[in-house]
Amino acid sequence: MEDMDTKIIYFTVNGRPEQAEFPVDCPAQDLKDLFRCAAEAGPHDILKLYNPKGNIINISPSLEPNSPTCCYKLEVVAADYNSEPLGISAEAQCWEGAELADTLGFDLLSMEKRLQGLEKKILIEGGDTPAVVYEMKKQVDSFREKLESVEHLSWLGLFKDLSEGTHKPSPFYHKRALRKTREECEHVREKFIQMSSLELSEEVRQYLKTPTFDNWQWEDAEIMVLLQLMYTDLDLLSTFNMEPEVLQQFLFEVYRRYNNIPFHNFKHCFCVTQMMYGLIWLTDLRSQMDSTDLLIMLTSAVCHDLDHTGYNNAYQINARTELALRYNDISPLENHHCAVAFEILEKTECNIFRNVSLEQYKRIREGIIKCILATDMSRHNEILNKFKSLLPSFDFSNKDHRDVLMMILIKVSDISNEARPMEVAEPWLDCLLQEFYNQSDVEKLEGLPVTPFMDRDKVTKPSSQTGFIRFVLLPLFIELANLFPCLEHHIIDPVRKALDYYTEMEKALDRAKSSLSSADTQTTPGPETPKTEAK
Repeated sequence: MEDMDTKIIYFTVNGRPEQAEFPVDCPAQDLKDLFRCAAEAGPHDILKLYNPKGNIINISPSLEPNSPTCCYKLEVVAADYNSEPLGISAEAQCWEGAELADTLGFDLLSMEKRLQGLEKKILIEGGDTPAVVYEMKKQVDSFREKLESVEHLSWLGLFKDLSEGTHKPSPFYHKRALRKTREECEHVREKFIQMSSLELSEEVRQYLKTPTFDNWQWEDAEIMVLLQLMYTDLDLLSTFNMEPEVLQQFLFEVYRRYNNIPFHNFKHCFCVTQMMYGLIWLTDLRSQMDSTDLLIMLTSAVCHDLDHTGYNNAYQINARTELALRYNDISPLENHHCAVAFEILEKTECNIFRNVSLEQYKRIREGIIKCILATDMSRHNEILNKFKSLLPSFDFSNKDHRDVLMMILIKVSDISNEARPMEVAEPWLDCLLQEFYNQSDVEKLEGLPVTPFMDRDKVTKPSSQTGFIRFVLLPLFIELANLFPCLEHHIIDPVRKALDYYTEMEKALDRAKSSLSSADTQTTPGPETPKTEAK
């Protein structure tokens, strides 16, 4: 609720309703960062805010408070990677485009289409094809060959489709999820089965319950053993009459259905599940929630990113992928993760719920779907605001209250890396940025809108984190700690330290850029200063 010291501003971004709450004495730059975060804009993108009359207004703490029925409109002005269609009069421009393609990785498919349009227009007008067009075609073919051999495209997950004849018009590159090989899966499966009966030390068992756990020290087969231990330690096998071999087969199928991509992989699945498991113990949820809720939360975490492609929902929708079409642009990835989870559970040998009653199964299925769909960050404010409204009178005996808490817990677990020690968290950020850069590179190649916070030309490691921690992580974690004060030390203090760390890193980068810019200015010869010959 707004008080005398805070303001609430209601606005829309791409038709999506948002609200910003900030202190009246908030620095202007912090407020702009808040709006930038809401718009998922990069540090160099231009933001425009319009009032209900359509006039551009300044983003500042002096903004007039409004209501949800009288919203401001926020727009992002980003770089445009598409140029105007080419005609015969644009032959020179066409040639320059080829040079640009050779150096910057211009959209090859778009270039080819423009060439075809140019040739068609010449044919219609009955003229001879100019020599420059033939040269242009050679240039495009040369670029095509170079593109295939560029080393960094290997981690983009791109490959040439040679299955179609050369006369069929088809996209030059297709994306593929980097699926695990059968040999890789069988090797891990054998190791898992061999280790599954081993007893883990009490030291490891206790360490597994803490947010300081280091996932990088464990192999995939060992990770499956640790996941099995979580189910056992929470008494879920005995409570739900799970056979150990069925749980093992379920965990193996889950492992198999996570792809070899930089971030949203099986190790990420484990980290999210391990944080969920740790939160259950740290907050003593076993005394507040029943075993079915615990089973829902743990299994949701295990399954929450199944068969992730490495390309987010914005890409799915803009590229009109099969998932976006199937789910009508509504949380396509999260719906897919749910579908894959229950596809695995449909197999009798993997169905860890096969011995529960029909009523129990319905409750479990409903809960898992709710939790996984809650991980769509486009619903972040909706879920957080619902939780905040319940906090003053939160009631563990109320199912609706527990359902919202479970959604908050999986959201916290999903984005909890910065609550871990820096030596664990920072490599995860590198993985995430690699996946982000992958997507924005592909968006540029395909001529799609480029997601600002993923653009390698605009985003740095610290700039990607400072706004996210300040406006997404901390507000979420603080509200959870309002219900469970014991979490202040475990997850909020480390996140504040991470914010300080990346803020200092960002300042250092800015100082380095300023120094470099100053040095360039000093060494650049003036209009009457002769250039010094390089030795």
